[in-house]
Amino acid sequence: MISSLWTERNQNREGVAGAATRILIYAAAYVLIFRADDPRWGALGQRFLPHVPWVQWLGAVLTGAGVAFAIWARIHIGRYWSSTVALKESHKLVRSGPYARIRHPIYTGILAAMAGTSIAVGRYAALLGLAVIALAFARKARKEEALLAGEFGPGFDQHRRRTGFFLPRIFGEP
Repeated sequence: MISSLWTERNQNREGVAGAATRILIYAAAYVLIFRADDPRWGALGQRFLPHVPWVQWLGAVLTGAGVAFAIWARIHIGRYWSSTVALKESHKLVRSGPYARIRHPIYTGILAAMAGTSIAVGRYAALLGLAVIALAFARKARKEEALLAGEFGPGFDQHRRRTGFFLPRIFGEP
């Protein structure tokens, strides 16, 4: 939040309805993940992984790695970051650091962290919450890509061919 004080001003951005809808979806996912042990969930409250220390540690390590990756990506995008779908004044297409291989590395890191948390929780409701977050991020990322394609045209098309959406591109243009 503090680093957002040093971002560029928005040139344009999504409306309040889009942001509010996304916040509600994130809240629903949060409840699914962090209240997964609520007996009212029924079958969703059942465990898909045993509640043993090594599973908890695996989840914690994946969560920490995901958070670290998201922070690295956030630092790298710098003043062009926005919590909403927006272009900044004098916006530049970032193609270095984690953005050299992945178009949405902040989401990648957050999803890895949420996957780790879901492993540590070990319940089906947490997996459903992770899926909800992944779908919400994919929807938001597609909106961001439409905005970037409109702004950067062929430059963004080339970047899209060289990078993966949430994971690094393995095959394709170098």
